[in-house]
Amino acid sequence: MRRRDLIIGLAAGELAAWPLAVRAQPPKVPIVGVLFGGSAALLRQGFPPFLPGLSEFGYRDGQNVTIQYRTAEGQYERLPALVSELVAAKPM
Repeated sequence: MRRRDLIIGLAAGELAAWPLAVRAQPPKVPIVGVLFGGSAALLRQGFPPFLPGLSEFGYRDGQNVTIQYRTAEGQYERLPALVSELVAAKPM
């Protein structure tokens, strides 16, 4: 009888602690990948409306969303490697 009580007590303690462990994990920050075939300068010129648009939905780069930019600088043969980099970052 004592061994069964011990096993039940341990199991109940584990189950009670499990939700605390889940809550202790930091929230995942979404990653947005941006791929552009041109130069970084051209991207900066044409891209500014994107950030205010995200802001309207409550997203702020570096706070609750991460934006990763990749530019091919006009060298389109680099695009497959850049896509692989972005996919490896696991954007959401």
